[in-house]
Amino acid sequence: MNNLQKYRIKHSYSCQDMADKLNISKSFYWQIENGKRRLSYEVAFNIAKIFKTKPDNIFYDDYLHKEKTRN
Repeated sequence: MNNLQKYRIKHSYSCQDMADKLNISKSFYWQIENGKRRLSYEVAFNIAKIFKTKPDNIFYDDYLHKEKTRN
């Protein structure tokens, strides 16, 4: 389970809840959460704002993991 999903579940939000808060479609949000779509810094910032944290706290560990598996 990635950090974004952990944050979402910890705050009892569904994918639809997150999509509504971000003003995007549920499928677009699901693709972000499951690594099927890259997200812009603006979307990362808005997601972090929902959880009252910084984007790095949510996304940096997942980024490092992807980099390690790529090499």
